[in-house]
Amino acid sequence: MRRSEFDRAVSDEFGARGSSLVSDLVLSALGGRTPHDALADGVPPRDVWLALCEETDVPPSRRYGAGRLEPKRR
Repeated sequence: MRRSEFDRAVSDEFGARGSSLVSDLVLSALGGRTPHDALADGVPPRDVWLALCEETDVPPSRRYGAGRLEPKRR
């Protein structure tokens, strides 16, 4: 997962409150850091996404592949 995919996944899943969660929610799975701080420290976006999903009870069916654009249809 790239950072842009992480940002898209957060926006798609959490809408307007996504940026607040990323900057304010402290996650023990990320060593007591916010998602923003973990990303700044070099934690892979996929790991941050999964920790955020776990903490906020995002169903597993919406975790995998989130943030990816749909393939173009012909």
